[in-house]
Amino acid sequence: MNALDPTHNIVAFLAAFAAGMVNALAGGGTLLTFPTMIWLGLNSVTANATSTVALWPFNVGATAGYWKEVKSVDKRMHYLNIPSAVGGLIGAILLKMTPTTTFDVMVPWLILFATVLLMLQAPIQKALKMSHAETHKGTQWFVGAMVFQLFVGLYGGYFGAGIGIMMLAALSIIGMTDIHEMNALKNILGGAVNAVAAIYFIASGMVYWPFVGIMAIGSIAGGFIGARMAQRIGRTMVRRIVILVGFGMAISLFLKH
Repeated sequence: MNALDPTHNIVAFLAAFAAGMVNALAGGGTLLTFPTMIWLGLNSVTANATSTVALWPFNVGATAGYWKEVKSVDKRMHYLNIPSAVGGLIGAILLKMTPTTTFDVMVPWLILFATVLLMLQAPIQKALKMSHAETHKGTQWFVGAMVFQLFVGLYGGYFGAGIGIMMLAALSIIGMTDIHEMNALKNILGGAVNAVAAIYFIASGMVYWPFVGIMAIGSIAGGFIGARMAQRIGRTMVRRIVILVGFGMAISLFLKH
């Protein structure tokens, strides 16, 4: 693999740009960079770690694009950054301990689980009686949200692809209903998860650096544009895109194996 090949650099940039847009729009954009890294010669664990580091800056662009929604999110929700970061670190450590062959088998199942969870959000909310805003005011709700987010963070630190879908599913279950506010918060919490995981991956020497810089630039630009597009498309369409992207990710990886 020649990391200096202009064609490879262009492909890496375009994959990151598209991933930034999809992550801001629906979640699941890492499927674009994850297989691209594999196509360029990396094993699955290194590809996942490299994608996490390269796409983390997308949260900067996406958060800027959702700044109005960020300001309207309940301030207490930002405390979810704490379990997000802790879970992200635990997940990153577990990834380093997982053999590549085992990780290859687990990937499509992880994505399928998250997508089905999001698709079933309405009946789950009804069953848990958490679809009303009053639910947010209880201490029990907040403690439950913190615990849930810890596991979401662990998932995100372990496997970057699909974290957006899992995050939206989690936010739905704990009672949020505005898809644009959910996307805004998802970008912030996802940034916390990926920042900690990225630091661990870098410190552990799990990252392939030649493509990181150009992919980071692409992800920032794509994240900002995707955030603006999401607000024009509408809530129902964004949710449908989330589900379609998730099933597409799972099916493509099942077929690969």
